[in-house]
Amino acid sequence: MTIVQTTGTGPSRGTAALAALQKVATSFGVILTTLLGLLVITFVVGRMVPADPVIAVIGDQADHETYERVYKQMGLDQPVYVQFATYLGNVAHLDFGQSHVTKNPVASDLARVFPATLELATLATIIGASLGIPLGIISAVRKGTWVDHVARIVGLLGHSTPIFWLGTIVILVFYAKFGLIPGSGRLDVYNEGLVEGPTNSILVDAMLAGEWEVFRDALLHVAAPALILGYAAMAYLSRMSRSFMLEQLRQEYVLTAKAKGLGQRAIVWRHALRNIRVQLLTIVALAYCGLLDGTVLIETVFAWPGLGQYLTSALFFADMNAVLGSVLLIGIISIAINLLSDLTYRFLDPRTR
Repeated sequence: MTIVQTTGTGPSRGTAALAALQKVATSFGVILTTLLGLLVITFVVGRMVPADPVIAVIGDQADHETYERVYKQMGLDQPVYVQFATYLGNVAHLDFGQSHVTKNPVASDLARVFPATLELATLATIIGASLGIPLGIISAVRKGTWVDHVARIVGLLGHSTPIFWLGTIVILVFYAKFGLIPGSGRLDVYNEGLVEGPTNSILVDAMLAGEWEVFRDALLHVAAPALILGYAAMAYLSRMSRSFMLEQLRQEYVLTAKAKGLGQRAIVWRHALRNIRVQLLTIVALAYCGLLDGTVLIETVFAWPGLGQYLTSALFFADMNAVLGSVLLIGIISIAINLLSDLTYRFLDPRTR
């Protein structure tokens, strides 16, 4: 008698699909919980600040009758849970209210200023990662040599130097003294308004429109603040890259590869670097998030019309709709970057799938 043994793949595939579905559901639940927590925090902060939203709208010279009418129009006479439900509904429709300073919807203001910050932070992250990661790896490989000492000093200076002070020095020396860089803002006056595109990013819109003179002008304006922020990011990324690579170089597989005669370049760039890809991606994502919500000082110094300057102005004038909308946007972008990083982890490291 011949016994034929069959292997059923149905249950195993079903189990794998169920496990994958559970992971997706868990990730989605974490995102929703985080977003809901962010909404609760922004709502509570908006109600706890000492600034009176009604006074911010009508001014402090309005009579009591006008105050009461606007107070009811804004829904502040409703119970807190009703106000929160209204707030959730408005946010779901991308309605963050009206800015008391610009008199425009906050959503349209954010669509105008955020691309400037995104442009600046993206270039700074590219600069920081392109210089910081190789510098940190080379520093780890040359540990204890003059190359390592120079790299660590450069990183220490970048980490400890205040960016607003560095930005002021750059403007005084390279703009006021030598005239090597353009002035503040995103464009020279004669180029403003020449390019209007769907992204509100001058570099992208000028490139799409073929306006290369405007593109060149925008690139020159963004170069100085992007280099300063990129230097700060480079300092952080180089220190962390050095630490990750030193840990890998102490592993047994490196000693085995050396014993088999494999060259140092192949060990470092082909094997050790592959094992720290996920860690490098994590710190780059963290640096990017930090630059997106930490450009306030550099935008103020260079008069860069981005989210940081918009948020600073809103705080100064107690424009809480603009403040809460800006904070919520930063939180959503951070959640999106973390989600994208998590998806990339699964691609780079099969163990996380």
